[in-house]
Amino acid sequence: MSENPADLREIVRERYAAAALQAAGGGSTCCGGPQAIDVDENFGATLYAAHERDELPAEAVAASLGCGNPLAVADLREGERVLDLGSGGGIDVLLSARRVGPAGKAYGLDMTEEMLALALANARKAGVANVEFLKGTIEAVPLPARTIDVVISNCVVNLSTDKPAVFAEAFRVLVPGGRIGITDIVADDALSPAERAGRGDYAGCIAGALSFAEYREGLEAAGFTDVEITPTHAVADGMHSAVVRGVKPAA
Repeated sequence: MSENPADLREIVRERYAAAALQAAGGGSTCCGGPQAIDVDENFGATLYAAHERDELPAEAVAASLGCGNPLAVADLREGERVLDLGSGGGIDVLLSARRVGPAGKAYGLDMTEEMLALALANARKAGVANVEFLKGTIEAVPLPARTIDVVISNCVVNLSTDKPAVFAEAFRVLVPGGRIGITDIVADDALSPAERAGRGDYAGCIAGALSFAEYREGLEAAGFTDVEITPTHAVADGMHSAVVRGVKPAA
C-alpha cells in the first residue's frame, strides 16, 4: 500500500464511500468493509446499547463503523454544542443531538460525499433538527475557534495522516474548559509502525494507529490537560480500542 498521505486519504475515502452506499442499500459493514480486519464483534453498532440503536434509522445503525461508543464517555449535557470528527452515517451526531436537547446542537464533519448524504437522510428519518453536517477534513475543521463544548470521534483519528493537525484543530474549536471524549484504536508502546501495519491495513483502522505514548504526547503538545487513555477491548494482537479524554484549560 502507498505511504503517500494523499494516496492513503483517497483509499480511506473510497472505502468509506463504498461503506455508505452499502449501508444505504440495506447492508451492513464494519470499520471500512470486508477488506478490514476480521474482528467484527469489536466494531460497529453492537457497541451501542439496544435502546440507542432502536431509536435511530436502520441505515444509521448499519453505517456504524466505529470501535466504541463515544457518547458513553463524553458526558454530554443539555444545551452543549458537540462536534463529531468523521461523523460517517451520523449515528453519534443523532444520539448527541438528543442528549444536548433543543437548546444544544450537534455538528458532524466528514470528507465523504456518500456518508454526508446518508447522514442527512438519516437525520430526516429520525426527525432530529438540531444537527448540521459539514463537508471537510478533520485536519482543517470548517468552524470558528472557541465554538464547541465537546469534541467526539469514533475510530477516525487513526485514519488521519496528520494527527498533530487533528489534535490542534480539536483544541482550536473548543471553548476554554471544553473537552474531548473519543474512542480510537491505540497500539501498545512496544509495537513499531511496521508491526502495527502487519496487523491490519490503514483503511481498516489498524496501520495508522498511534501508540499510547504517542497519543498522549500528541494531545499534550496541542495543549490538552488531564489526558486519560483507557483501553476497553483488544482488536488485534497488541492493538486496543480505547477511550480517550482530555480537557482544554479554562484559563
